[in-house]
Amino acid sequence: MADILVNLDKVSISFAGRIIFDGLSWEIQSGQRVGLVGPNGAGKSTLLKLIAQGLTPDEGNIFRLSGLTWGRLAQEPEMPAGETVLSAAMTAVPAIAALEQTLARLEAQMGDPAVYEQPDALAKVLAAHDKALAQYDLLDGPRYASRVKDALSRLGFDQNQWATPAKLLSGGQKKLVMLARLVVQSPQLLLLDEPDNHLDLSAKRNLERMIAAYPGCVVIISHDRYLLDEVASHIAELENGRLTLYPGNYTAYANERALRRLRQQQLYAAQQKEITRIEAAIKRFELWASIVVDERHIRQARARQKMLDRMDKVEKVAEARRMTLDMAGWRGSNKVIELEKVQKTFANGRTIFSDLNLILWHGERVGLVGPNGAGKSVLLRQLLQPELISGGQIKIGPSSKIGYYAQEHETLDYDQTLLEAIRLAAPLSQETAVAFLHHFLFTYDQMEQPIGKLSGGERSRLQLARLVLEKPNLLILDEPTNNLDINSIEVLEETLEEFVGTVLVISHDRYFLDKVVDRVVELRDGRLTEYLGGYTDYLAEIAGM
Repeated sequence: MADILVNLDKVSISFAGRIIFDGLSWEIQSGQRVGLVGPNGAGKSTLLKLIAQGLTPDEGNIFRLSGLTWGRLAQEPEMPAGETVLSAAMTAVPAIAALEQTLARLEAQMGDPAVYEQPDALAKVLAAHDKALAQYDLLDGPRYASRVKDALSRLGFDQNQWATPAKLLSGGQKKLVMLARLVVQSPQLLLLDEPDNHLDLSAKRNLERMIAAYPGCVVIISHDRYLLDEVASHIAELENGRLTLYPGNYTAYANERALRRLRQQQLYAAQQKEITRIEAAIKRFELWASIVVDERHIRQARARQKMLDRMDKVEKVAEARRMTLDMAGWRGSNKVIELEKVQKTFANGRTIFSDLNLILWHGERVGLVGPNGAGKSVLLRQLLQPELISGGQIKIGPSSKIGYYAQEHETLDYDQTLLEAIRLAAPLSQETAVAFLHHFLFTYDQMEQPIGKLSGGERSRLQLARLVLEKPNLLILDEPTNNLDINSIEVLEETLEEFVGTVLVISHDRYFLDKVVDRVVELRDGRLTEYLGGYTDYLAEIAGM
């Protein structure tokens, strides 16, 4: 039987009067790879902080295996200032660095005449050196540097990147460096909060391999369903303050969850029918008893009321609130986008791509992929301003109306309130704008706040709301699933499936690409290569090359 590493027993916690979860219980066992899923705001990060002793529960107890070691990768980890990729990763085990300094100091003393010419002093230094060396060997110090370098290599950092200053790294790369530190520490329990955010497809595959090979238990918060399919042995769903554990990966969870909810709804409907029948019988007996004053009818009414009171009630299936995304689109030009020998050179003389050729036809869903820094976002922005290209030609169909979703939410004015942004996008009354924003899960208080106070997921939903009002028939989307929870991503997928128009999307969400696109275009080393099908088809084709 697997060891229980952590046992949460009826744990409750609240912030500013808001209950995050109440009476939550969960056992985490050795060897598990648990994907922790749930809507934004459900308390997933809070749960990891509780496990890692970053927070104390209001009620309940958390039991940990004696001597348990754990490491937590935060959603926004902080890199040590002034470090390089390698030096930051080398700080994983501070005790080793301290022992190396101690050994160096003792070895310097051995070469000091004041020590080696005094037998007692030399013996004392040699004993201290032997003790420090034994501790160093116990921590696997001689192999430490090679273990750090191996962890960095497995996460995609080649040797020429090790000297890169940490401040120059992207958010996703910083997470990987901090993950390399955790892997070298090798705790029994690894707690990862969205480690895949902002990673390109190659980095996500490296991350998957690392998690799959990790010898300890892993709990991972992620909205990447493809990653959860690859690595998870269990899915823990946190919703409405309750945690439900499902065996298997994300796809197995989604299927089992749908079956359970269907069975629960059927049981609920059958029980409600039975309750209605019993309540009708009670009323009937009570009526007869009042007419003929018959004690037998009163007893029968009481017996059925007791039956009703003892009944284990089946809960009605609680439907999670989902945003409503009504983006119908419309028929426009047959040839929507055409690129002919397109080139982009920056003012510093760097050419990011050249001789790009591509045609998008009406109704196509095309995924644009490639490593970070390849120029994908730059290319999308050139479609908005074709006159800014350095060479070649970009033709947009005359009947095409573009709706653009910016990865960094640059289309939003952070000083505006949500209501101001929506009413500037379309001539809506205050009441209509409020009702419209409710469809995107915003409260009235949020609508009156500046956009700058919103979370990343809320800004993403607001951008989608503005796209609806723009009524485009050509969607140019740059990482639209970043920051969205799985429920919202699924709504977006369903909307794009029904959209009458053309979609060009950059995404590192492989599950999303498989669901949405019918052609993949890879931008790499300044060149475009086309592949038919979704992400899995693209991956199979490049693997066979």
